[in-house]
Amino acid sequence: MGVIGQWESAEPGVRRKIGAVGQGVMNMIVEFEAGAEGYLHSHPHEQLTYVLYGELAFTIDGVTTVVKAGDSIYIPSMAKHGVRALIPSSLLDCFTPIREDLLG
Repeated sequence: MGVIGQWESAEPGVRRKIGAVGQGVMNMIVEFEAGAEGYLHSHPHEQLTYVLYGELAFTIDGVTTVVKAGDSIYIPSMAKHGVRALIPSSLLDCFTPIREDLLG
């Protein structure tokens, strides 16, 4: 489980840090080594992702989109999604409602 403000390992080559947590929204920074993947999964939360740096291939419900620094992508509730870093990358994820499953 995540602790606000502390880096933790997610998948191999991926680390994350929970930032701010509000009443119904939260954010998290995620960093990827080149080639690292965020495995396919789904959750009931809506997700907005902003690419801080790098280049990533997001697959959302079977459709793959490449995003680069400065791009944003929307992931609807319950959409099956995953991501692969094409180069070292970092992103800012925002979730609503709060991801209780990520909080410690």
